[in-house]
Amino acid sequence: MTLSRYLVALGHGTRKEAERIVRQRRVTTAAGAVLRDTDAYVHHDVFVDGAPLDAPPGSVILLNKPVGYVCSLNDRPPMIYELLPANFPKRTPVMASIGRLDADTSGLLLVTDDGALNHLLASPKSHVPRRYAMTLAEALRGDESAVLASGTLMLKSETSPLLPAAFTATGERTADITISEGRYHQVRRMMAAIGNHVHTLQRVAIGPLSLGDVAVGRWRLLGATEIHTLREAALAAKAGAKAEAKAPATA
Repeated sequence: MTLSRYLVALGHGTRKEAERIVRQRRVTTAAGAVLRDTDAYVHHDVFVDGAPLDAPPGSVILLNKPVGYVCSLNDRPPMIYELLPANFPKRTPVMASIGRLDADTSGLLLVTDDGALNHLLASPKSHVPRRYAMTLAEALRGDESAVLASGTLMLKSETSPLLPAAFTATGERTADITISEGRYHQVRRMMAAIGNHVHTLQRVAIGPLSLGDVAVGRWRLLGATEIHTLREAALAAKAGAKAEAKAPATA
């Protein structure tokens, strides 16, 4: 791929604009050597106007989404893309969130241009565990863990029960919950179904990944090992769910 085409894929304008950037000798190596359109290059050694390129193709970003931000490019601001490099929504393919967190939910959100990984993790068949921390409007009764782990809880207007969820009380009105499905507003609807109301909700982990020390509104690039571990966890969860579905019922 020529250098100008690569720049287009990374969101640096149209083909003509990228070619002009190269012609104007604005693309160099880290050492300052000017790169021509047909020169060989490696991502980490390409600089435009003295700045390194953004994340390479196939990257995954871990963002700590603040409350109030939306995940869509076709919505009213503030949008998560305001927290990320300006080229991200212009890339081909676009850097898109893996699933969504609604505006009132904060925490761990993954963003990638890897379509296959996005589909694997966002698919209803994925069953990668997702852990949330929440505060509730009412004091806990004490039976929430058993009810949510039963696999019999039904949500309003749905016809199939929820998969078992792990619930741990962390205070009188606070708790952690781990789910392996991605139904619409699932955690909030689950708590409503058992007579409570979610006041704040933060996603703190997806599979093997956790927020760690990423501050609210900030992000970090996942390493290759982390992406591999995440992919393997998703494949294992999908295979486990498929095997369980095929297993004969026990008396």
